[in-house]
Amino acid sequence: MQKILGYMRKAIQEYDLIRDGDRICVGVSGGKDSLVLLNGLILLRRFIGIDYELVAVTLDPGFNGERGDYSSVARLCADHGVEYHVIPTQIGEIVFDVRKETNPCSLCARMRRGALHDATIQFGCNKIALGHNYDDAVETFIMNLFNEGRIGCFSPISYLSRKKIHLIRPLVFAPEREIRKAALKNNLEVVKSKCPADGHTNRQKTKEFLSEMERSDHGFMDRIFGAMKRADIDGWGGAHPEIYEE
Repeated sequence: MQKILGYMRKAIQEYDLIRDGDRICVGVSGGKDSLVLLNGLILLRRFIGIDYELVAVTLDPGFNGERGDYSSVARLCADHGVEYHVIPTQIGEIVFDVRKETNPCSLCARMRRGALHDATIQFGCNKIALGHNYDDAVETFIMNLFNEGRIGCFSPISYLSRKKIHLIRPLVFAPEREIRKAALKNNLEVVKSKCPADGHTNRQKTKEFLSEMERSDHGFMDRIFGAMKRADIDGWGGAHPEIYEE
């Protein structure tokens, strides 16, 4: 986890993600990114010099009418004294059975965001931490450019003014390959997604495109990420990183 902790510490310091007294709601889907994020935040508390609390929250979407087994996440939290909550939802049923969405990811993401924002307030937290990584940032930039014809990305830190909470992404400097290695080396038990669209999304196509470009032109993704920072796209430059969202 040393590399991951280094990436996280850099992001926390560069974008002022965590401060003394923060109570952070960590969104834990059970995937490798969210598990490494949770484990990293647990370990960082020992030496980063910032006093903060953690509350882990899993939104169970109920895909295919089945409830997920998050006992491995519960064990991880119990081992480290982290408060943990699993919240059952009907997101899977609404997206796939009721609405029968042709683009399910967009509605699913909006519903999950809303439910997680509410959980953050319910459990007395002032910040939400999500597991988006370096690859996710580049992919989102490319998707916005190619699919919507606009230049933009999610931000390292955002203030949600209606909810009066901050959304932070401490893994944004960590490449996905390093997160995958960390999950394996630290024996983090990944909960396999039951989403019917898993592996068949526009993001997956973008991931494959970027992977092919990186193979033929090494450093391709680094140059895109560097351009985002130099142009200060959505606060990535770090000079005034906090983006306000209604």
